[in-house]
Amino acid sequence: MKDVERELKILNLERQIAWEEIKGLKDDYAEDLKPAHWIQTGLNFAGKYGVFMLLKKIIK
Repeated sequence: MKDVERELKILNLERQIAWEEIKGLKDDYAEDLKPAHWIQTGLNFAGKYGVFMLLKKIIK
């Protein structure tokens, strides 16, 4: 009986840990979906593309 109770406690703790990890993922996704994050990503891409085009024109 003690083994069963011990296993139940372990499973309960594992469930709680998994739930906390899910909450952390939710916060990460919420941060990634903010418009400011999208704008920053777009500007980074535009900057890299601009540098590429500038180098292409210099090489020609």
